[in-house]
Amino acid sequence: MPSHPNACFRLRAVCVFARFALFVALLVPLAAAAAAADLRALAPEAARLQLAALRAEVAHHDTLYHQKAAPEISDYDYDQLKLRLRALEAAQPEIAKATPAVPEVGDDRSGLFQTYRHRERMMSLDKTYSEADLRAFHARLAKLLGRDDLTYTVEPKFDGFAVSVTYERGKLVRAVTRGNGVEGDDITANALLLRGLPRTLRESAEDGTANAIPETMELRGEIFVSFTEFERINAEREAAGEIKFANPRNLATGTIRQRDAAEVGRRNLEIVFYGIGACVPATAQPSTQRGLHESIRRWGLPGIARTWTARGVGELWAAMQELARARGDFAFPTDGAVAKLDAVALQREVGATEHAPRWAMAYKFAPARAETQVRAIAVQVGRTGVLTPVAEFAPVELAGSTVARASLHNREEVARRDIRVGDFVYVEKAGEIIPAVVGVNVARRPAGAQAFAFPEACPVCRTAVVSRAGEVAVRCPNAACPAQLRRRLEHFASREAVAIDGLGPAMVEALVEKGWVKEAPDLYRLRRADLLTLGKDVGKSTDRLLAAIEASKRAELWRFIYGLGIPQVGAVAAKEAARRYGSLAALAAAGSGEAVAASAASDSAGRAIAAYFLEVRNRATIASLIAAGVRPTAPMAVATGSRLAGKVFVLTGALPSLSRAQAAEKIVAAGGKVATSVSRNTHYVIAGADPGAKLEQARTFGVSILDEAALLRMLQDEEP
Repeated sequence: MPSHPNACFRLRAVCVFARFALFVALLVPLAAAAAAADLRALAPEAARLQLAALRAEVAHHDTLYHQKAAPEISDYDYDQLKLRLRALEAAQPEIAKATPAVPEVGDDRSGLFQTYRHRERMMSLDKTYSEADLRAFHARLAKLLGRDDLTYTVEPKFDGFAVSVTYERGKLVRAVTRGNGVEGDDITANALLLRGLPRTLRESAEDGTANAIPETMELRGEIFVSFTEFERINAEREAAGEIKFANPRNLATGTIRQRDAAEVGRRNLEIVFYGIGACVPATAQPSTQRGLHESIRRWGLPGIARTWTARGVGELWAAMQELARARGDFAFPTDGAVAKLDAVALQREVGATEHAPRWAMAYKFAPARAETQVRAIAVQVGRTGVLTPVAEFAPVELAGSTVARASLHNREEVARRDIRVGDFVYVEKAGEIIPAVVGVNVARRPAGAQAFAFPEACPVCRTAVVSRAGEVAVRCPNAACPAQLRRRLEHFASREAVAIDGLGPAMVEALVEKGWVKEAPDLYRLRRADLLTLGKDVGKSTDRLLAAIEASKRAELWRFIYGLGIPQVGAVAAKEAARRYGSLAALAAAGSGEAVAASAASDSAGRAIAAYFLEVRNRATIASLIAAGVRPTAPMAVATGSRLAGKVFVLTGALPSLSRAQAAEKIVAAGGKVATSVSRNTHYVIAGADPGAKLEQARTFGVSILDEAALLRMLQDEEP
């Protein structure tokens, strides 16, 4: 890096230019020939400055992406930034050699775990968004091997966290992250909590024939979280007043690095295997990629349910397009397709570069992206007082839906991106799920557009906002803030909590505005005479609302715990807490000195509950609920002798009479378990209308497929 002040100033300017170029100049892949000519024509000093700036930028985003699971830019822009750097290095090789390089494989070592050296280097993949690059990839291989009819295996590219799992004599001994390709973090303890990861490989196939298991092998795979689980966890975090995960990959990456094993286990991470590193003896390695997938299944490991075979570049491109169309039915996140030479002998013949095998390439799907104009930046006040800026923009179509709003997350994010009212912004669906603003087209910024001033006072109650140490969130500290109260009441009355029908946002707004309800217990003191004054012809709706409020007094205990909105306590943790405490009174006592001391050595949910009930106001809320006649239903004992006990179920499609939540509750009450995706550990898939990819996965794994009627017979302890 240059030390002269003018050089440093110029470097900073180039860094700014590089970021701007991400969102303007690099929205489509570079035209290779013209781009290379432009880069070769750069004067040495300009090339040196651009190279230094791009390397600094890539290193910055590598750290955010691989180590902190907190990327600032979209995957597409991150990839394009690295492609620009590699193109400049290729065009200016002498200057590239004279300046510090950025490692080709991003380093994911966190410093939180012991590290372990891979037996065989764990490489990355060359990536492209271009059909032309994919055809060039085939042409290079055809030239090297002297034949054009090459056979490929095409696999979905899982969007998760890369891992290497070592088995010795069929026993799992270690799980290690990619790290820097040479060594990674030893995450074995957390990996053992992954769904469907066997500690011992299956020695014989289902037909009784012996499985050939190498003495030692490193299996390469991906840790991921299904869309269903991602949505469940984000719903719980939103309900608990916590910041939601931006996409499934960030959730998977952040979870597998947790030091709290209970939290790792609760989040239902999964793993899939698709490659092999070191294999001893080498002759035990399957001779084809298709053979490896078959071996993975025979060994009882979670593998890829569907792959494609292609001969020649025409079939290869067709397979890529077919996979792209099919990914909408996948239960897991994908961001592309991977082409691999099928024959291992040919893989060895063409070899690898310093960072990637020559025999494989990832074709990444360009994200659905649109440009639109920001009409306003609203600031919402959440249930826990967190102020969240939200961009409101002209509606645009993205991935089959119309979006007009996107969270800007927090004050720092707005300032970092410098998003202003009137700006034209690029919007994507992060992980194909959540709309996200990924950049600003500064070239179209209206004259006079002012930087957004984050409010210093709550926009609802005008209380001065505060920031807690170590948090980026800005909060309204006034628990009596009408906005917070409305969100708390809506959450408490929601279907996921105590389920008070008729207590929607409009009714909550009216009750708060009238001053009749200041906390949840006040709902149980509402008077019919007061409610009748809210408008004409409200008699029947008032009676229905009062009946629903009365019925909610006997809701299950876990629903009250969840409805209280205790930070870090979602539905799953609330059910565990209900079994642990058994009553509202015992729950409130969790704030006593003894209980706090006991919880300090317990799980994170126990600690959160103890901390919550240390506050007198929260204990008073429980006392008021009890005084108002609330008597929650005690947790049901889990059945152990039914047909469902210990069995794993997966639900897919729309059932005739039960919602998925109702079916899941019945299964769990009968001693079964409900999973979000199909694996060899699944016992039954319950399929309704439009079941999607899970039905095909069930057939692939030989899992029994039942309908709702068969499930109901099992629940009555009859043959399905």
